[in-house]
Amino acid sequence: MSFRDDKFLSLLGKNLDDLSEMDLKDTSRKILNDSIHGLCFSLYEDGQEPGNQISDEQIIRRLKILQPYTKWIRTFSSLDEHARIAKFAKELGFKTLVGAWLSSDYKKNEEEIDGLISLCNSGCVDVAAVGNEVIYRKELDEITLVKYLNKTRSKVNGIPVGYVDAYYEFRDRPNVTDACDVILANCYPFWEGCSAEYSLLYAKDMFQEALKAAKGKRVIITETGWPSHGSSLGGAQPSYKNYLKYFINTQLWSKSEDIEMFYFSSFDESWKVDAEGDVGAFWGLWDKSENLKF
Repeated sequence: MSFRDDKFLSLLGKNLDDLSEMDLKDTSRKILNDSIHGLCFSLYEDGQEPGNQISDEQIIRRLKILQPYTKWIRTFSSLDEHARIAKFAKELGFKTLVGAWLSSDYKKNEEEIDGLISLCNSGCVDVAAVGNEVIYRKELDEITLVKYLNKTRSKVNGIPVGYVDAYYEFRDRPNVTDACDVILANCYPFWEGCSAEYSLLYAKDMFQEALKAAKGKRVIITETGWPSHGSSLGGAQPSYKNYLKYFINTQLWSKSEDIEMFYFSSFDESWKVDAEGDVGAFWGLWDKSENLKF
């Protein structure tokens, strides 16, 4: 059954609170089968973490799992195995939003930028993301980030260049916004303690803030999602039903208003608990063993 079938649209017109868990699972599967815009690529299997050596076979296997369900893949770095993700994704027919991971390590930053430029010039990149929440983490200043953005743009032959951060950073930092060809906004009602009941409205408000800051530039939601398990944050409660409802709501919104949205994330990754607490391991549409969670 397609997303566009009248019967399916009628089902989705109901209040999701009226649907059983089985109905929510069934609806989520139908939406995914109809294809969603984009997914953030989760590289690491259980027991792996950044810095581990990852095989080509693992990368290709995970990309092929996602291949029937999405048009775009987002990556977070342009070095080592992350560079190979972009190359393999292109070979498999995906469009790619490829990132350079920036931090306070200036030497590594130059390597990342050079890696991103190389991937762009080899035809592996459709949108280039120079940095991910590095301002939010207070690891770089605006002047340095803008220099990286300008350097990348000057060497990638017209590929759109942007920076990824929380939606409000583009409102609060116009110099960064002005330096971007495209606004790459992360929108997470969960991380701002919003209850699941109001999460879609909150996500829409976040997107509107980014649109206002963009002043006509293209805006892509580079991350949004809801964890299926873990500890609450304010009014935000991780649960399997809330996870299903948020996926359904955001994807219907994306489809109905043609919003470019990368859902976070493809697979559960256990290593993320170190930075995010117990919820960090449960953002995937697929579990850590690569089984679809619905």
